[in-house]
Amino acid sequence: MLKQEIEDGQAGLADPAFRADVLNGLAARPRAIPARWFYDRRGSELFEDITQLPEYYPTRTETALLERVCPEVARETGTGGAVIEFGSGSSVKTPVLLRAVRPAAYVPIDISGDFLRDSAREIAAQFPVMAVEPVEGDFLKPLKLPAGIGGLARLGFFPGSTIGNMAPVAAVDLLRTMRGSLGEGSSLLIGIDRIKDPAVLVPAYDDAAGVTAAFNLNLLERINAELAGTIPVDAFAHVARWNEDRARIEMHLEATRAVAFEVDGRGFAMAAGETIHTENSHKYGDRDARLLLAAGGWTVTRAWSDEAGLFGLYLAEARAVEMAP
Repeated sequence: MLKQEIEDGQAGLADPAFRADVLNGLAARPRAIPARWFYDRRGSELFEDITQLPEYYPTRTETALLERVCPEVARETGTGGAVIEFGSGSSVKTPVLLRAVRPAAYVPIDISGDFLRDSAREIAAQFPVMAVEPVEGDFLKPLKLPAGIGGLARLGFFPGSTIGNMAPVAAVDLLRTMRGSLGEGSSLLIGIDRIKDPAVLVPAYDDAAGVTAAFNLNLLERINAELAGTIPVDAFAHVARWNEDRARIEMHLEATRAVAFEVDGRGFAMAAGETIHTENSHKYGDRDARLLLAAGGWTVTRAWSDEAGLFGLYLAEARAVEMAP
């Protein structure tokens, strides 16, 4: 994404893809905006706050799991290669992996440029002998990786169950895109959240302190700032619900009253109770996760879970396709 410059309260050039997704999403029925647009600087900061909340089990569960299994990952994949992290954010879990696999290079990829560069500097300070080459971009699309890692074995890293934000068809497409970017023979370490009691799931996306609500509503603030929007943010409420049929948590922004507003010069109106669907977080059983990875061109070689079975980590390899006998 192009870096967004805000000077003297005026928005710089908006990302054309952001504009298109917002305008098309608000015009669609039901209305929906892709979750990747949460992550401007403020959104990225709010998400890091979410990961520290008592209700939000995925981060602490996955981090503890990484501490336990990363030495095994290193034995499986070797050391001295390149770690490529998709959607790196603040990279808080990354040092756990880097200490174990001791790569020659680390390539964080993220759509939030400023946040990416800040995180990359912190990682470089922690690992001064390792090359750190950040790539600002949308990892949902094929990416050209830095030339400096051309001869190194590649280990993709996709923690946080971010794969769950995509519908299964889109998730398979992403896994195939990752395979294409990393190349045959590469490995992928991916976190995938498990199906569990909605009494545990829903509070993780609707915390008592209202941080997730602020994260969701920040999308409207971003639209107003970058796309000349006039959305009355105070007329919307954060909603999180479990969809049993689709095995996913859904986040919505619900209009609490009838509203009319403009975005990029186009007019929109919403009735009270109408929503903008902003995020899905699909949950997978172990067999489902393995099938998802296989459909994306990855062969699972190792899998781990915490004692309570809340979260899964999968190590997979991009192998040549085996033809049926």
